Amino acid sequence: MGNSTSRLYSALAKTLSSSAVSQHQDCLEQPDAAQLEPIDPKDLLEECQLVLQKRPPRFQRDFVSLKKNAASNHRPIRVMQWNILAQALGEGKDNFVQCPMEALKWEERKCLILEEILAYKPDILCLQEVDHYFDTFEPLLSRLGYQCTFFPKPWSPCLDVEQNNGPDGCALFFLKQRFELINSANIRLTAMKLKTNQVAIAQTLKCSETGRLFCIAVTHLKARTGWERFRSAQGCDLLQNLKSITQGAKIPLIVCGDFNAEPTEEVYREFSNSSLNLNSAYKLLSPDGQSEPPYTTWKIRPSGECRHTLDYIWYSQHALNVNSALGLLTEEQIGPNRLPSFNYPSDHLSLVCDFSFNQDPDRLL
Repeated sequence: MGNSTSRLYSALAKTLSSSAVSQHQDCLEQPDAAQLEPIDPKDLLEECQLVLQKRPPRFQRDFVSLKKNAASNHRPIRVMQWNILAQALGEGKDNFVQCPMEALKWEERKCLILEEILAYKPDILCLQEVDHYFDTFEPLLSRLGYQCTFFPKPWSPCLDVEQNNGPDGCALFFLKQRFELINSANIRLTAMKLKTNQVAIAQTLKCSETGRLFCIAVTHLKARTGWERFRSAQGCDLLQNLKSITQGAKIPLIVCGDFNAEPTEEVYREFSNSSLNLNSAYKLLSPDGQSEPPYTTWKIRPSGECRHTLDYIWYSQHALNVNSALGLLTEEQIGPNRLPSFNYPSDHLSLVCDFSFNQDPDRLL
């Protein structure tokens, strides 16, 4: 390995102590990191692959073209949504009974996560369950040209796990070369007027190429059966915040998240029927364009096998076009032991879409 790769390995291998990480701010918008040495993404990918050389190769997933109208006159905006599985939860609380603990080692699992991100090269990256923001994702992604923002949960369950790496939360990354940050809001979601443990980040960006404004948001709603009304209230609160931020849908919107809700839940219907005129991008992969994928998470816990559709990319359907979407892993690829595994680092699949602006900027949303 050359000197540049050796330096990368130092960055990859670095792990802060939990005491250092615990001295986090309630929210962090990373200042300009121009003083940091940039990383060539090809070099970082090569380093990840060296660490992973004893593991099976990445799964092959293909993009499905969805746009039927004329070609856009600007480069598409690639958005990636992913619950990456908090390290403390994967090792300490989630009880993936068919996943060997060896597969969850952070020194290798973080390389699987980075490999997935580097393979799809998102312009905007929305992550949930991030508990290695300060020692892994912010240091590396800022050197890849991303502006980074993190908002941890107020009472993260990660903190209950021994030798944790601090709280988990939502993180949002965008390429500074492509977008200018106009406004950023860190939202602690409420339910029945009470503050909850779930959060969201919403940022208004200006596309450098087109001059168009749009809002990108990331969230992670309350988990578990029995909390459906709670999720519904959180969703309503998020929608109210987004209505204000987008000036009543004058600014196009993309919302990424692990909603912990099947399409049959009320919170899903609230987003579908919102005055923000949102559609779920991954419905477009179905033959009629009306059905969500059969699963976005698939795992085996002591209580049994869990296969659910919980993750979504919502978008302003009259202001934005979905050019393409990344196909999901097949049941055969996932395998009988389900997720996570030596092949795949999370119990949730990443979702990736290419968006373009509607060519008629005066068209009503």
